[in-house]
Amino acid sequence: MLTNTKNSPYAKVSPLSWNSVSWTDGFWADVVESNTKNTVPHLQKMFESKEISHVLENFKICAGESTGSFDGTVFGDGDFYKWMESALYSAGKTADQQLLDQLDNYIGLIGRAQRSDGYISTKQIIGEMEHNGVSRLGDINDFEVYNFGHLFTAACLHKRVTDKDHFLSIAIKAAEYLEHLYEESAKTDEVQTAVCPSHYMGLIELYRTVKNEKYLKLAILAISLRDSVKDGLDDNQDRLALKDHDKIIGHAVRANYLYAGVADLYLETGKEEYLQVLHKVWNNLIHEKIYITGGCGALYNGASPYGNFFVHQLVHQAYGYEYQLPNVTAYNETCASIGSVMWAYRMFQLDPKAEYFDLIERTMLNVNLAAVSLDGTKYFYENMLRRAKKLPYELVWPLTRSEYILSYCCPPNLARILSQSSEYAYTVSPNNLWIGMYGANKATISLPNSSTKTGEKSLSHEITFELTQETHYPYDGKIRFTIDHVKGGEFQLQLRIPGWVEKGKITSPNSVVEVTSDHASSYLPVTITENCIIEVDFDMTAHYTISHPLVEENNNQVAVERGPLVYCMESPDSSLDTLDDLLMDPDATFTPVTLNIKGRTVIALKSQAYYMTRDENHNPNALYQPLRYQGLQKTEIQMIPYFAWDNRGIGEMRIWMPVLYKI
Repeated sequence: MLTNTKNSPYAKVSPLSWNSVSWTDGFWADVVESNTKNTVPHLQKMFESKEISHVLENFKICAGESTGSFDGTVFGDGDFYKWMESALYSAGKTADQQLLDQLDNYIGLIGRAQRSDGYISTKQIIGEMEHNGVSRLGDINDFEVYNFGHLFTAACLHKRVTDKDHFLSIAIKAAEYLEHLYEESAKTDEVQTAVCPSHYMGLIELYRTVKNEKYLKLAILAISLRDSVKDGLDDNQDRLALKDHDKIIGHAVRANYLYAGVADLYLETGKEEYLQVLHKVWNNLIHEKIYITGGCGALYNGASPYGNFFVHQLVHQAYGYEYQLPNVTAYNETCASIGSVMWAYRMFQLDPKAEYFDLIERTMLNVNLAAVSLDGTKYFYENMLRRAKKLPYELVWPLTRSEYILSYCCPPNLARILSQSSEYAYTVSPNNLWIGMYGANKATISLPNSSTKTGEKSLSHEITFELTQETHYPYDGKIRFTIDHVKGGEFQLQLRIPGWVEKGKITSPNSVVEVTSDHASSYLPVTITENCIIEVDFDMTAHYTISHPLVEENNNQVAVERGPLVYCMESPDSSLDTLDDLLMDPDATFTPVTLNIKGRTVIALKSQAYYMTRDENHNPNALYQPLRYQGLQKTEIQMIPYFAWDNRGIGEMRIWMPVLYKI
C-alpha cells in the first residue's frame, strides 16, 4: 500500500507522484510486465468466478443483483480491494482505459452493496438479509475491519490515479460508520481487537487524501482503543499495552500491519512513545527473527514465548523465539513479508537510513518474488527455505505453487506491491533525491528547494530534472545515472550503498570515490549542479553467508549470496540422487552463467562441490545410525536465484548447505 506523506510533518522524506517513475527494461520491467499481463488478469478471473472465489458474487447478492448465500472467505472483500489497487496502478501506468472502465463498474457494484449507514462487509450483509444469525462485529475473525482498511487504501489510490471521487465517497461513508463504532466503544469500554489491522494505515491515508482532521483523530482513537481490550492475546499483539512492546511477537501479518500503522501515526503526530516502540520491535525483528530471504513469521502454530510459562497462548503464523528459524517448516506467509516492506518504507520516511531499503530490496527480490511463479499465475502462501525429497508428515499448504488457494489474501497483496514497485526507486526531501531500490528506469523529478540567502527568498522553490537509470541490477553492480534538464539549483543525489557491498566505486564529473565495506548500508551524497552522468560500480562476487549459532538448523552450513540475491540448490541442477549428500567447498569460486527458466533469463552460478559416496549399508530412513561412507568426490553444481525456484517441477531445494571445512 502506498503512502502520500508529502505534507506529513514528521516525514523526513516522501514519495514522488505515482506516475513519476517507470521501469524501462531489465529485471523490474520484466517483473511488472508479467504482473500486468498475467497476474492481474488471472486474479480478476479468480475473483469473478462464482465457482472459485465467489467474491464478486457476494457483492452482487448484497446489491440485490443476484440470489444465493454467502460463500468464500470472510476476508474476500479486502482481498478484492487489494486486487483493485494492483489493477488500478497497472491500468494507470499502461493507459488501459478498458480496465479503468471495468474498475468503475466494480466500484458502482460496491456502492450498491454498501448499506445506508456506511457498513460494507458482504458476509454480514447477506447474513442480515437471510436472518441466519450472522451479525456485525460478532466475531473478530470475520475480518470486517480488515476489509474496511483495504477499502480505504484502494479508494485513496483511485483518487490519486484518476482524480475521481466516487470510490472515495464509499470509503468516507465506511469510515464514518467506524467513527460511530469507536466512539461508542470508547464510552462503553467494550473493545474488540481488529485482526490484521489494515485500517490503521487506511484511516491515516484517508486523512492525507481528504485532509479532514477527524480521520487522523479516528486513527489515533483506533490504536489507543486496542490497549483497552480485555484478556488480550499475543496472537493479536494486544496482551500488552502498545507502549510496553519491546519484542516482535504473535501473528506476523498482524504485527507488521500494526507497526506500519503506528509508523504512519508517528509521521503525522511525532509522538515519541510511538517511535521508541517502533525501534525496539524493529531491532528485535532484524537482528534475531528474520530469514536470510527477508521472510518472517517462522511458525505455523507456536506458543507465545513471553506469556505465562504454564498457560501458553496458541499463536498462529507466528514470530517465535529469537533465532527460531526452521527451514523445511518455515512458514513465512507472503502477506507477512509484504507487511514488512510497508513497515520498512514508513520507517525510512521517518528516518532515512539505508538499513530500511536494504530490507525492502532483500525482501522484494527474494521472498516476495519467490511467492509467484515466473509466468505470474501460481502462488505460494508460505515460503519454505528447504523442500525435502520426502516428508513423513503433511504441511498445511502445498509444497508447490497453486493457481488458487482457499486463503487467497497473498496473491492480490503480491500483485499490488509488484505493480507499485517503481514507488520504491526514489524518495525526496529538500534538495535531495534518495535512491531506494536499484533498477533501470526513467523518472521526472521535482525536489523542494530549501536554498535561501540571508534576507532573500530562493530564486526557485523547486528543483526539477529528468533522470535515466541504466543497469542490469540485481545481476550486475554497474549502474549509470544520466541527469538532464536540471533547473532550479543544485541538489544531492543520495546513493544507497547496500549492506552486502564490500568494494566498488562511484564516478562523477569531479571525483572518483572508492567504496569499501565501511560504507555498506549507508548513503553517499553526490552534489549535482548541472547535467551530468554518475556511474556506480558495486563488486558482485558471490560469497558464502553463515548464520548465528543459535539458528540450530544452519550450524556448519552456508548460504550463497551474490549482490542482493540469495541463491539455492534445486534438484534439476544436480546429478545426485539427493542434495543431502552435497558438501560445499569453502574455497569454491562461482561463475555467473545465463539460464532460461520458463521463458525468463536468470543468472545462475556454476561451481564445484563435494559429495559423499555412501556405504551400501547406509539407511536413509534411520533416525540414528553409525556413520558409513566410502569417500568424497567432486561434482559440478549450479545454483539459481531463490525467487526462480519451483518453476521446473517438483524436487528438492535447499538454501543452506553443509560445508566441508579443511585443515
